[in-house]
Amino acid sequence: MIGDGVRRWAWVGFAAQVAFVVSWLVAPVWQGGRYHAVEHTISDMLAVGAPGGWVLIAVFTLCGLATILFAGLAVRPALRPGGRTATVGAALLALSIFGVGDLLAAAERQGCRLADPGCTGPGQRANLGGKIDTMITPTGILLFVAAALVLAAAMRRAPGWRRWAWPFVGVGAGFVVLLFAFVDAPAGLTGLFERLLAAFGAAAIAALALGIARRSGAAER
Repeated sequence: MIGDGVRRWAWVGFAAQVAFVVSWLVAPVWQGGRYHAVEHTISDMLAVGAPGGWVLIAVFTLCGLATILFAGLAVRPALRPGGRTATVGAALLALSIFGVGDLLAAAERQGCRLADPGCTGPGQRANLGGKIDTMITPTGILLFVAAALVLAAAMRRAPGWRRWAWPFVGVGAGFVVLLFAFVDAPAGLTGLFERLLAAFGAAAIAALALGIARRSGAAER
C-alpha cells in the first residue's frame, strides 16, 4: 500500500509542475512590448535586468525543490518494488532540469535579454550565470531523458505499474524529438518550441504524481 505521506508528496510534486507552467505562461504579461513568447525563451525572462525576474526565480526555485522532494519521497517509495532502478530513476529525476535545474535558477541568470536592444547570444552567456546555465541546462535535459527511461524499467518490474512502462519510454523519446525541434527551430519560433519542451516534461511528471497520489496499492492483475 502507498502511505499517506507518499501521497502527500505526490500532490506536492503535481502542484509544483502546475505552478512551474503557470508562472512562465503568465510572466510575459509584465515583460514589456519587446518580449514575445513565441520568439524569446523562458530563460530570457530570468535574465539580469528582466522585469520581475526574481518572481520567476523564486517560483522556479521552489518548484525545483518540490520536484526533488517528490522524486525522493514519492517516486522512489512508490516504485520500490521495481528494485534498484527505482532509486536510480528517482535520483535522475531529482538531478534533472526540472529538479536541480530549477532549484539553481538564481545561479543561472543570463547576462541580458535577447528581447532588449544590444543583447546577443554571446552577451547572454558572458556572465557567470550564463556560463552556469550553459553547463546545467544540457546536462539537466539529458538527465531527464535518462530518468524517464530508467523509471520505465522500474515500472516494468513493479506490480501495478507495468502499464506505465511504455508510456514513459515514449516520454523519453518524445522529449528527445522536441529537443531536436527546439535546437533546429527558426529564430522566430525558439520560444514556442522551448515552451513545448518544458510543458511536455512537466506534464509527464505531473501525470506520474497523479498516478502515485491515486494509487490504491492494489497489485496489477
